[in-house]
Amino acid sequence: MNGFAGRLRGGSLQARFMRGSLFTLGGYGASQGLRLLSNLVLTRLLFPEAFGLMALVAIIMQGLAMFSDVGISPAIMQSKRGDDPEFLDTAWTIQVIRGAVLWVFASLIAVPVASIYNEPLLAWILPVSGLSLLVSGFNPTRMETANRHLLLGRLTGIDLAAQAAGIVLAVGLAWWMQSVWALVISGVAASVLQLAAYDLYLPGKRNRFHWESGAAAELIHFGKWIFLSTICGFIYMQSDKLLLGKYLPLDQFGVYNIGFFLASFPLLMGGVMTRKMLIPLYRERPPADSDANFRKLQRMRFVLTAGIVALTGAVALSGVWLVDTLYDDRYAMAGAVVVLLASMQMPQIIALTYEQAALATGDSRRFFVLSAARAVLTVSFLLAGLALGGLFGALIGMGLAGLAAYPFVVWLARHAGAWDPAHDGAYALVAAALVALAIWFNSNQISVLAAL
Repeated sequence: MNGFAGRLRGGSLQARFMRGSLFTLGGYGASQGLRLLSNLVLTRLLFPEAFGLMALVAIIMQGLAMFSDVGISPAIMQSKRGDDPEFLDTAWTIQVIRGAVLWVFASLIAVPVASIYNEPLLAWILPVSGLSLLVSGFNPTRMETANRHLLLGRLTGIDLAAQAAGIVLAVGLAWWMQSVWALVISGVAASVLQLAAYDLYLPGKRNRFHWESGAAAELIHFGKWIFLSTICGFIYMQSDKLLLGKYLPLDQFGVYNIGFFLASFPLLMGGVMTRKMLIPLYRERPPADSDANFRKLQRMRFVLTAGIVALTGAVALSGVWLVDTLYDDRYAMAGAVVVLLASMQMPQIIALTYEQAALATGDSRRFFVLSAARAVLTVSFLLAGLALGGLFGALIGMGLAGLAAYPFVVWLARHAGAWDPAHDGAYALVAAALVALAIWFNSNQISVLAAL
């Protein structure tokens, strides 16, 4: 125990990585635990339609944020000027302007979006929910500085405290209002509380409005490919909800979203880990520079992928039982969704540790190519799956899209010197066995979903 505790101390890269990993995993696990708890309470206070409606709002808010992402966070994390106050203040100024523009745009599209989805309430909800984008634009760059140096303890604590406060407010408002507005108001309030906590408790210099042309040029040059990548990333990550939100009745879409939340926990946790931890690691230990660097990263990838594959396999096996235990009969269909969705995410998990290798070297163009390929393949397979087999076909299509994107992952990883066929081959066999077992074990419920 003393040996492990000793390895956590100090300022070495290994110590910072281990501490950062513990904070990231612990923080994400606690965050999802809070989210699950609030989900269980709120599903008993509100109706499935409310969750379907808020799922649409969340997609639109995330889409606005991603369609305007200029890569401030990865730019600060990888830039040689990432600790320069003038660089940081310029980045913050860009971020504030972006937040204000997003809120205005959310207000402008509210009526057209309400018409597209035939939900008049969206015309009122979107401008209010968009306030969270405006508020988040003022988040200090001290967040990115903490991520850059893998100093994540206080940042994790602030995020959890703000989330807990937002959940308490959401539950109280839902009990009082019995309306979807409880989720809308609490979401904006949580953004305000989070900003206040960042400003008060994160160490470092406060940002001010500033524009330095050299910093702006570097940010824009790096960000132009990130901008395009995040558009593709939104399509890749959210096309299922965009298409199913139109294809399914609102109550069924709410049920699907419950299934997505449970099935995606391991993959989303892995995504948080790779975004926060791998750019600093790849930056300080480029795998192409030496065999020693490659071997150290290889060991890290094997451990990280093992954890995510094991968790995903467990979720896939127990998906029907989880839903039956946690939710009432209105959400029963979510069980089969959990099983299939978790199974179809395995190809993404195997490739997960490669994605940040290009960004760590400043090569945002290759990252864009990978994102674009995934977007095109995902939408194509989703549409084909919907046409051939409805919701069941769409879920199968998502898995096939992940397999079809693998050659693009290899192309990116080889250029960065990070591709590890031994890692990919070993986990492909493990994943295939887990998927086959999960589908066999839950075959009755899956056959019901396939018949819909």
